[in-house]
Amino acid sequence: MSKRKRASNVEKWIQEGRGTEIGTDYKPWLKIQDISSKGRSTRLKGIKTNRQHEFLSDLVRNYFYITECSDLVIDIREQFPLLPLEETIVLSPKIFSACK
Repeated sequence: MSKRKRASNVEKWIQEGRGTEIGTDYKPWLKIQDISSKGRSTRLKGIKTNRQHEFLSDLVRNYFYITECSDLVIDIREQFPLLPLEETIVLSPKIFSACK
């Protein structure tokens, strides 16, 4: 049953345009309210992108601070999807086995 829900969420999020666009118009693939967690999440307004960023952990938030200060970074896209999903699933075992 959870697989059906996940598939419908993916289709819904694609239709909403999540994970597309750039700069101010970017919408993250996952939002804080999409994930149930006992951890700490944060929303911050970015200086470079002039939009609200959503972070699911302190580690990702701290990395955001580093990228905000870097002159080499011109756009920040958190929670970026690896689509098409089928291709990602096929490639992931190959990537993880190469890292061993």
